[in-house]
Amino acid sequence: MKEPSKFSFFKPHILIPFLAIVSIWLIYAFEIYFDTSFNHFGIYPRKFIGLRGLLTAPFIHGDAMHVFNNAVPLFVLLSCLVYFYKDVYKSVLVYGGLLSGFLTWLFAREAYHIGASGIVYLLFSFVFFSGLIKKQYQLVAVSLVVIFLYGSMVWYVLPIEDGISWEGHLSGFLSGLLFAFYFREKGIIQKRVEFQETEFDLLFDEDGNFNPPNNSNDELETD
Repeated sequence: MKEPSKFSFFKPHILIPFLAIVSIWLIYAFEIYFDTSFNHFGIYPRKFIGLRGLLTAPFIHGDAMHVFNNAVPLFVLLSCLVYFYKDVYKSVLVYGGLLSGFLTWLFAREAYHIGASGIVYLLFSFVFFSGLIKKQYQLVAVSLVVIFLYGSMVWYVLPIEDGISWEGHLSGFLSGLLFAFYFREKGIIQKRVEFQETEFDLLFDEDGNFNPPNNSNDELETD
């Protein structure tokens, strides 16, 4: 008899998001403890040195509220990505994150762009649109729950508030949409179920009424 699966902290969809969140908090704590700032490691558009931010910017945040606002949706969406898209989550996270950062570097205003919100929008967009494409509406439901909890975040792909990297949000959102279409045949896919017709089905007409075939004209053979 197969034993029911038990919760394990070391399962990838739990461990990977946990390590990501812990890394972000540790870096922020380091800045506070040593009274320093890593903001210059953010993405600085159209400056060659600013390209290093493609790797470092998601781990750097301006204050504790900035970290907290990104941490919870990052954990939820990253967990969904790893759990439902085991075959492509590394590609989405790495290449999608790099594309999002590069678009920010290419088009954003000249300022240091920091924070994991670009990754959050990347994950949200990918999970949401992949759910629609694959008709896996439970994934869409997860994304809608995140929007409900953080209802204002969807508006921040637009320049509605100073000091917010809406370009980073928009870059992440567009990157997630692109990767959702690119990996539309990957991950969980709604399977079509086809039923094979049996002799029993022949006893019913197309409307489901009992209507056995008329065998009165068949020859009767006896021993």
